[in-house]
Amino acid sequence: MTELQADKLVTQMDYARAGQITPQMEEVAEREHRDPEYIRERVADGRIAIPANIVHIKKGMRAFGVGEGLSTKVNVNLGISGDKADAAEEWKKVKIAEDLGADAIMDLSNSGKTRKFRQQLIDETPLMVGTVPMYDAIGYMEKPLVKLTKDDLLATVRAHAEDGVDFVTIHAGINRSVIKTFKETGRLVNIVSRGGSLLFGWMEVTGNENPFYEFYDEVLDICHEYDVTISLGDSCRPGCLYDANDATETAEIIELGKLAVRAWKRGVQVMIEGPGHMAIDEIAANMKMEKRLCHNAPFYVLGPLVTDIGVGYDHITAAIGGAISASAGADFLCYVTPSEHLCLPDAQDVRDGLIATKIAAHAADIAKKVPHARDEDDRMGQARRKLDWEEMWKHALDPERARERYESSPAATEGTCTMCGKMCAVRTVNKVFEGTTIDLGMDDE
Repeated sequence: MTELQADKLVTQMDYARAGQITPQMEEVAEREHRDPEYIRERVADGRIAIPANIVHIKKGMRAFGVGEGLSTKVNVNLGISGDKADAAEEWKKVKIAEDLGADAIMDLSNSGKTRKFRQQLIDETPLMVGTVPMYDAIGYMEKPLVKLTKDDLLATVRAHAEDGVDFVTIHAGINRSVIKTFKETGRLVNIVSRGGSLLFGWMEVTGNENPFYEFYDEVLDICHEYDVTISLGDSCRPGCLYDANDATETAEIIELGKLAVRAWKRGVQVMIEGPGHMAIDEIAANMKMEKRLCHNAPFYVLGPLVTDIGVGYDHITAAIGGAISASAGADFLCYVTPSEHLCLPDAQDVRDGLIATKIAAHAADIAKKVPHARDEDDRMGQARRKLDWEEMWKHALDPERARERYESSPAATEGTCTMCGKMCAVRTVNKVFEGTTIDLGMDDE
């Protein structure tokens, strides 16, 4: 490779296609128990993305791989809301995300001047950071929605890229063709994507094409300059079971597949975003369809929620769908908290949502036979056989919670818990193998 050619390499995809393994590919390979060449090949053809802005790399971020053959990644949403602008509470959420093993944080701040919070987040967290520039454009440009221009939107994307954001959700798939399908076929809950609804409103009022679609090449220029991964937003994801896998969702997925190919041709990494709400028996087929139509790009899903009536417990409905979707091919799960559909989540909601989603992701990794995914489970099994509680805490997803519950209800018989006490099955069998006499009617110690 000549020096001139080397100077043109910017993104992880550029380097991968040139046959070069970057430090970030090495880091992903080590964490995922894969050969670096395995990672490089899949980054080169788009099946793995390593969202790592060159600005964030310089600040010490960890490299995470999303895609084929890798562990399922988990994202935590947070950010300052206009109705509840409490930055201190958002920083508590950041700490929870880091402590409990999230892989990414999406800053969805949509009120006031969001840049200070975003810049500090990128300065301080080693996790992947994602944003939705459309949320920020109104405040950043100090204009009402309908007055925004394509230059305003591109300037907002550039500001996020310059700050070091690793992936941006760009709602480029909701073009006039998809809107035509939406209007002709109808939906029960219409459009539930915040960014998608804003663009739909802008397009209806102005009569113009979606700027992110019409000027997509300019978006790609910005993303390539900083190696920002495009997360192609699912503006038309189903917001209820009735709308799942309908014509509008499918029409947009087709457009997203075309946009993914255009990004790859420019050396820009891509993820595709997906549902949403979806019945259990439809999830696997949706994952396969998306992978086919979007050329095996990494798939990033919200849930999906498997029932519409779990309000207050939607971290559970989403975890069920998340486990099924990831085991069927999804690569990245966006957490859902108990406050979904109800209010801005507090720190405890974030903790509950993250743990539920981590369980879903881990369960899927075991099913997908991700290398070493079951190691911790086997170690937990060994610790339980020995009734070694301290060892159990080491292998729990949330050691603090596990210990807290155990110690809140002390057992009378040492080594057991108050569920079974002296009748603990594990303890009984251990004593049999030890040759110890067991008399459950009296003290058998």
